[in-house]
Amino acid sequence: MDKTLRRINLKKANVARSDTIRYINRQIVLNYVREKEPISRAEISHETALQRSTVSLIVEDLKNQGLVYEIEGESTGGRPPTLLKLRAAGCIAIGVDLGTAQTTVATGDLVGRVLRREAFPTDPDLKVTFQRIVTAIQNFIASEPAIEGIGISLPGLVDAETGTALFIPHFKWRDWSIADELAKATGMPVSVDNDANAAALAELWLGRPEIRDVRDFILVLVEEGLGTGIIFDGQVYHGMVGGAGEFGHMTIGRGAPVACAAGSDECWEAFASERAALARYSSLQSSTTEEIKFP
Repeated sequence: MDKTLRRINLKKANVARSDTIRYINRQIVLNYVREKEPISRAEISHETALQRSTVSLIVEDLKNQGLVYEIEGESTGGRPPTLLKLRAAGCIAIGVDLGTAQTTVATGDLVGRVLRREAFPTDPDLKVTFQRIVTAIQNFIASEPAIEGIGISLPGLVDAETGTALFIPHFKWRDWSIADELAKATGMPVSVDNDANAAALAELWLGRPEIRDVRDFILVLVEEGLGTGIIFDGQVYHGMVGGAGEFGHMTIGRGAPVACAAGSDECWEAFASERAALARYSSLQSSTTEEIKFP
């Protein structure tokens, strides 16, 4: 069937304006520099089918923003080519990993190097934890003027499109507009996603070569709970309101060693999470102790 007849969600449809197209092309060029550096403008133009003039304009913009820089390549007999490389320290982001036991706030550059880090216990009181996050971010912003934005990962169901934490089972937090609240408190753009999705994206961008070169994979994140991050064609697959990777609560049996965050002893999380492994270990230790005491 002709793709022009594909059914779309009209409530969420956005027209591709000229500034939108420029933004997309800019991201494409920056990604080519990041993944294939050093690379020439001509190579980018050939790979992307963008006009040479368009690539040159985008490159100049990226250079002015301090995101890329030029080096001289090796000559093959004529004039040495001008190649582009990523200026890793030119752009810094703040990452927030809100875990069930500990929250970590850190700054990092474009190649994933952690520059500064601060950690504190996650308080079950949402307001307390949120204020600690804001304070840590504000301290980082005050000492580092090159920060461009904030990303936060959460252990639960997240609607990444709206930046809303729909449900964090461990704390029973619901409908938390974390992206909006954090943006208002810090003045920075904020992206929010589920922790397994964030981990999968990190593997795609910064993992071992055998992972970075794969366009389709599923990452299983085993911690206090259990979740999956799904990568399809080099992109995180979120599904409806971010629920695509919520396999941890899929029923696989009965009588797990612990209950999951939702209270079930039949789901994958209850059988295979970190808490389940510790419960089994504790049970084995108790059995060994009993055998020693009462041979």
